[in-house]
Amino acid sequence: MKKVVAIVQDGAEAFGLGAICEVWAEPYHPDDDNPVFDFVVAAEKSGVVRGRAGFDLVVAHDLSEVEDADLVCIVPKQDFLHHSPAVLDAVRRAHARGAWIFAHCSGAFLLGEAGLLDGRRCTTHWRFGDQLAARFPLAKVDPDVLYVQDGTIVTGAGSAAGIDAALHIVRQHFGSRVAATTARRIVVPPHRDGGQAQYIRTPIGPTEADTLAPLLAWASEHLDEALSVDRLARQAHMSPRTFARRFRDETGTTPLQWITAQRVQLAEELLENTTLSVEQIAGRVGFGNAATLRHHFTAARGTTPLAYRKNFTCVDQPGMDASTAS
Repeated sequence: MKKVVAIVQDGAEAFGLGAICEVWAEPYHPDDDNPVFDFVVAAEKSGVVRGRAGFDLVVAHDLSEVEDADLVCIVPKQDFLHHSPAVLDAVRRAHARGAWIFAHCSGAFLLGEAGLLDGRRCTTHWRFGDQLAARFPLAKVDPDVLYVQDGTIVTGAGSAAGIDAALHIVRQHFGSRVAATTARRIVVPPHRDGGQAQYIRTPIGPTEADTLAPLLAWASEHLDEALSVDRLARQAHMSPRTFARRFRDETGTTPLQWITAQRVQLAEELLENTTLSVEQIAGRVGFGNAATLRHHFTAARGTTPLAYRKNFTCVDQPGMDASTAS
């Protein structure tokens, strides 16, 4: 991999381009002994490209640069549903001859429009996952991960996850040592654990239900207690069998799945806003012990309670150490 071309269109996202430049546009430095790429920013036509953040880009190169690129990077843009036919054709040709294609955030929509996501796993910013899946039903959209590689196509989640995806490509071609050196220069982790789920705000709120709304409100106030189907059914004055059927009809899920999701959401709030240990939080939300909380929290959020707290705590944590917060 030698030549890297970043394609920009009107409405280009400054951070999206900047993240690409951080990985692929650096000159040689003896402290890093990093590989140096023939990095080019290209547009449909050379000249001024409108930016999104109050400034424009003067681009010296056109799409002819894409024809011999080893890696083509799609810079996300403001209007991500409409793309230049010339850009789409250039990206298709690059993929057909074996070039790597990298799009992160809303740049994935360009790949979908070009037909390159059909039958492939891909991702985008968590806000746009449902829209990407609806617009390109043949794509296999995974909205929870930071990046996805499927063949020579790499898609990344929003904003900073573009760096994670770029480092993954570096790791694929040059090995872990070079990727780690690149990450150290940018001052980011060489590899981030978890996925987008840990960054998605899921506040506790009422669940829409016709006849079960009072029960759901009651259960939300008693999450620290044992909430079996039998107990919930008695609270709702129904037989367990009728209750289970009614519950799925009105909520779209099972009682166990709903209770678990509510407990994870409450644990999330307590991790952010209190100094309680994970063991204490496990008791407060009804998981009983830290191990059970870690299991369910990691499954739902793609990260551990400790890692989540380190990233998102809203309060000082005096005296906290790994023994109390893991």
